[in-house]
Amino acid sequence: MRARRSLVAVSVAALAAFSLAACGRSAPDVAAYVGDTRYSVDRVDAIYEDAQRQYADAVRSQAPQTPSPAELRSSVTRQDVLNLLVAIDLGKRVVAEKGLQVTDQISPEQIQQALRMPATTEYTKLWGEWVDLSGTLQQSLPPADLSDESLMAVYHALEKTGAIQPGLSVDQVRQAFGEAGFVRTATALSSALQEQADKSDVRVNPRFGVTGVPSLVNTGQSFVFYSLPYVGKDGPVTDISTPEAPASGSPAPGAA
Repeated sequence: MRARRSLVAVSVAALAAFSLAACGRSAPDVAAYVGDTRYSVDRVDAIYEDAQRQYADAVRSQAPQTPSPAELRSSVTRQDVLNLLVAIDLGKRVVAEKGLQVTDQISPEQIQQALRMPATTEYTKLWGEWVDLSGTLQQSLPPADLSDESLMAVYHALEKTGAIQPGLSVDQVRQAFGEAGFVRTATALSSALQEQADKSDVRVNPRFGVTGVPSLVNTGQSFVFYSLPYVGKDGPVTDISTPEAPASGSPAPGAA
């Protein structure tokens, strides 16, 4: 993958799946708290189910023959939905603190093909909002230093999607990524949002895992969507806590 040709790579700090009970905010119907804002499990479910329903309808309308159940399931998960909701909230808070102006540059119609999800879904609309928001933040933040930890965190996240050759060494990844500008900006954004997460006392329902990083990279041939762990001064954090159980209903990858 020619990552050096990346046009866009966005990330937000992965947040520890703190126990809600630890701070007295333990309502089982709340997926996450960000400051005084609550994101309900019902809202996460509604966005997820709408995405799956519209995805299945789109597959049926385009398939020459009856699709299999697996083909009618998008790879989108409830965790992906929560990642976006938390990321957008934190991003807006950072933008407000910095007095930045977010411009609307990406429409749902422009990314629906890359997401393999109809533009009419709230999930696709959230992605469009996040791309605009994160792009504005990246332009305002100085690029972070390129450490082996941050480099390999991005590499391993991409590796999980199958978009890049697995098993590469640090030297090989550095060669493949070139100047790795997208890693520097992703790390800078992660740090800024992690700081904001601390200020906003983010708490995530333990039924969900560690809140991941809504990220995308343009390889020059296609967009790759992935989840990036937070990269801190001590390296990538991949197991911050032990959730009680993952969110149910994670679908198998489907084909559009």
